[in-house]
Amino acid sequence: MTQATPRFLVASDHAGVAAKQVVLDELKACGVDAKDLGPSDTKSVDYPDYAQAVANGVAKGDAEAGVLLCGTGIGMSIAANKVDGIRAALVHDVTGAALSRQHNDANVLVLGGGMLGERLIRDIVRTWVQSSFEGGRHQRRIDKIASIEHAAASGDPKRTAP
Repeated sequence: MTQATPRFLVASDHAGVAAKQVVLDELKACGVDAKDLGPSDTKSVDYPDYAQAVANGVAKGDAEAGVLLCGTGIGMSIAANKVDGIRAALVHDVTGAALSRQHNDANVLVLGGGMLGERLIRDIVRTWVQSSFEGGRHQRRIDKIASIEHAAASGDPKRTAP
């Protein structure tokens, strides 16, 4: 039985275009089918539009995961995390890449294209792709995050705190 090729959605803003190409190349080297949602040049764009496109696609199941890039990664991570079901992790090193998948079941990787060198970007992407959720005690925490998300979406922000 053959395993399906994972599919990722990838996008950036104008500040992340160059680093996005590094990500796309590394995803291909890792055997991931990556769809580039843009932009293709450095003309100024609004990062929330691209964050929403990737996050919505992942949340709807059009892709297994996503990668977003902007200058620092901060704006993209804030915007992507507004979409129900998205756990976007802003990652700066390989340890964070592994733990964001293993402990947090992150489904969107966010990188600061202007903050990281090409070699580190490749290492982070490879580590993130090769890592998987450990479940166990971490699932309980993911469930709590989902309950916060659903309570907020329903207009009932009450939640029992420990």
